[in-house]
Amino acid sequence: MERLVEVEKVSFEDTSTENILRPSIWDEYIGQEKIKKNLQVFIEACKIRDDVLDHILLFGPPGLGKTTLSHIIANQMGASIKVTAAPTIEKAGDLAAIVTNLSEGDILFIDEIHRLSPAIEEILYPAMEDYRLDIIIGSGPAAQTVQIDLPKFTLIGATTRAGMISNPLRDRFGMHFRMNFYSDDELAKIITIAANKLGKPTKETASFEIARRSRGTPRVALRLLKRVRDFAEVSGENTITLDRCKYALDELGVNDKGFDEMDLRLLELLISNKGRPMGLSTIAAALSEDEGTLEEAIEPYLLANGYIERTARGRIASVKSYELFRLTPPNFALQTNALFVD
Repeated sequence: MERLVEVEKVSFEDTSTENILRPSIWDEYIGQEKIKKNLQVFIEACKIRDDVLDHILLFGPPGLGKTTLSHIIANQMGASIKVTAAPTIEKAGDLAAIVTNLSEGDILFIDEIHRLSPAIEEILYPAMEDYRLDIIIGSGPAAQTVQIDLPKFTLIGATTRAGMISNPLRDRFGMHFRMNFYSDDELAKIITIAANKLGKPTKETASFEIARRSRGTPRVALRLLKRVRDFAEVSGENTITLDRCKYALDELGVNDKGFDEMDLRLLELLISNKGRPMGLSTIAAALSEDEGTLEEAIEPYLLANGYIERTARGRIASVKSYELFRLTPPNFALQTNALFVD
């Protein structure tokens, strides 16, 4: 049980910065309006039936609020939430320890659920469908299967790589929600609310400046806000102004499009290849970066905004990237439609 972390409901007395900034009710949760609207209906229906919520799969790039949304769901259901991560569930005993300690109506949140091993997935299937745990004790002729009845619970799985989840596991989730990048207006609202909670209000123009450099991601926006706040603190300013905001973000190496040094290095590398596709492993080696980091943390925003394109033979810089660096794209970079992959 040492791997299992029980997360208590956020209280206003909690001085943890993370808990202070984390929304706890729908009205405080900005963005993802379609998901919120649907979930409110499903939660209300479950309350009317006095039933537990169906299992939920949340997927999308990191930092978009999957964990926060799970806490709000638990709060709205009046349920406790248990939080763990798939890599920590290494054997059947780990999973058994977690699910047997759940109470009726509890919510189990598993982050990065695509990293569950096939053996653990097989044990999870009856737990999700029949609220039953089948555990094999012993080995060889003396092996026995023990069935443990479980209380009804809701599993919320979160992943940044939905394509790596096996079909049998995906099909057992009754609700699938894709988290989308946020608009600058939504991020500006999040930043304004967070700044007030931190006791360092921002000018409206400063909130929008941070928002447009935040890669459409609340986690990035809040991280930048905290660092801008530090610059304002040292300068003795009670309110974060646009000038202070621009100065701080420039010092942090975040340009006006939200690109940091690694983003620019990636784009420059692809441009230097003169329109020829480059494989992920080659890019990772050239940038001295992990392939997983490139796929999960760097590429999603660049792909979503059309700066790079995935083809059957690798990644290429788009025309938009050449325009960013004020360069003329090679002719064959304009003729890659036949190479596109989903």
